[in-house]
Amino acid sequence: MRENTRRNRKMAIIGLAAAFGVTACVPATQEEVAMGNDYAQQVERELPMIRDPDIVRYINVLGDSIARVSDDRSLTWRFNVVDQPEINAFAVPGGHIYVYRGLIEKTTNMSELAGVLGHEIAHVTQRHSMQQMAKAQRANIGLTGLCLFVPSACQGVAGAAVQVGAQAGFAKFSRNDEASADRYGVTYVTRAGIDPRGMPSMFRILIAERQRNPSGVDAFFASHPIEESRVANTESEIQKINAVVLRSLTRDTRAFQTFKSRLAGLPRTPAKR
Repeated sequence: MRENTRRNRKMAIIGLAAAFGVTACVPATQEEVAMGNDYAQQVERELPMIRDPDIVRYINVLGDSIARVSDDRSLTWRFNVVDQPEINAFAVPGGHIYVYRGLIEKTTNMSELAGVLGHEIAHVTQRHSMQQMAKAQRANIGLTGLCLFVPSACQGVAGAAVQVGAQAGFAKFSRNDEASADRYGVTYVTRAGIDPRGMPSMFRILIAERQRNPSGVDAFFASHPIEESRVANTESEIQKINAVVLRSLTRDTRAFQTFKSRLAGLPRTPAKR
C-alpha cells in the first residue's frame, strides 16, 4: 500500500511537470503558483512542521514584511519552520519559504534570520527554479520532481520520503543565481527597514559552523555554496547604502528574542528511523 502511494505520488509530480513544462519555456506566474502549491503540500506531508501559533505568526509577520516590498505579482507568501535540527532553508516556487529550526537556533539577532528570508524570497521573485526547469527541459535531461525545487530536501537530511528520483544536474542554483539572490536580498531587507548586515553576519556564522561541524551544514552548503567572497560581495552591496539610512535600520527586536526563546522551549519532533 505504501509503495503504491509513493508510486502514485511520483507519477502525479511527473505528470504535473510535463503538463506545465512541455514547451520548455519558463512557466507563467499562474502555472508557477499551481506547481509550487502542489510541491508545498508534499513537502508539508513529508517534513515535520512546527505548528505552534506564536512561532507560525512571527515567522510569517517577519517574512511578509520583506516579501511585500519585493515583488509586484501579488503572490500569497507562506513561511514555515521545519522542525529539524539541521541548518538549512529553501524556497518553493510561488511563495513558499521553509527555514529549519537548526538554522534559527544559530542566529543571534533578527537581521540574520531576515537575511536568510530575503535571500530565499529573492530566489522566488527572480524565478530561479522556473528558469532551471526550462533549462533542464531544453537540455532534454528530463528533470522532474521535488528535488528540482527543493534540492536541500533531497540531500539525505530527514527528507528521504521527499526524494522522488529527480537527477541532480540542475538541482543546485548557479553561482550567478546565488549572487543575484544575495543582491536582491540585501535590497529587500533594507526596504523592509531591517539592517542588511545580518546577511554577511549569517554567512560568517555558517562558515564558522562548517569549520567546527561540517556535517551539520552539509545540506545548506550543498544547495547554497558559500565562500568568503560572498561575505565580501554582500558587504560591498551594503556599502552603497547611505550611512544615515543604514544607522536607522533595525538589527534586533524583543519580539525576535521572544520568538527564539519560545522555539527553544518547544519539544522536538522525533527523528524518523
